Amino acid sequence: MKHLNEVVQQLKRERERTQKQLQRIDEALAALGSSSNGMSRTMSAAGRRRISLAQKARWAKARGHAPKPKRTISAAGRRRIAAAQRARWAKIKSAA
Repeated sequence: MKHLNEVVQQLKRERERTQKQLQRIDEALAALGSSSNGMSRTMSAAGRRRISLAQKARWAKARGHAPKPKRTISAAGRRRIAAAQRARWAKIKSAA
């Protein structure tokens, strides 16, 4: 039983030491002027979505899976490709 009392006394001393340490931390925070005033800022759903999409893009880029921008071709380029294809078909038909 004597050993149990020593353990209880040791735990009480540890609790007092921890409480003093917490008090010192609270005093340090008060001295620094904690910026938290208990008010939380709200964010719109659109704002959260923008942040979410931006973070997903950063993760994808880090993994190397960033979506490539969609490539488009000009009207003049499409005409050149179509003319070349028509010429190829004409050559094949004339050979047959």
